[in-house]
Amino acid sequence: MKIKSQRDFWSGLLFVIVGLVFALGSTNYSFGSSAQPGPAYFPFWLGVLLTVLGGMVLFKALSIESEGGDPIGKIAWKPLLILLGAIVFFGLALPRLGLVVTLPVLVTLSALAGQDFHWKDALLNSVVLTVGSWVIFVWGLKLVIPVWPVMFGG
Repeated sequence: MKIKSQRDFWSGLLFVIVGLVFALGSTNYSFGSSAQPGPAYFPFWLGVLLTVLGGMVLFKALSIESEGGDPIGKIAWKPLLILLGAIVFFGLALPRLGLVVTLPVLVTLSALAGQDFHWKDALLNSVVLTVGSWVIFVWGLKLVIPVWPVMFGG
């Protein structure tokens, strides 16, 4: 069988592998039922859904001809490293700098990784996501997440 789209083939294969890992990994936990789902319920069905979607993408890659075969381009290292650095910064700095500092830095650095960066858009996204995260996670779900930097009473 010939691969007709490399990009779809490899992304579909990755979806299938990640979906199977989630579905199989969730079997170590209590599944529960639809009425009272256990800790394995959501990751299992998410893994199954991801596996099915990956299978559909794989089928498309093996059966539908696309112009030029959609070859995989070279890896964009700069955006990849910027995003990875932003995520690592967020994880390490959140306990000390709080949500109001680390989330805008994460959003701005993530926007810098794109090809079309505008300060106004990054600032607006930072404000909306920071306020939204505070409302959902700190106020709504009552999660213990430091909002302010430690030096301001964290």
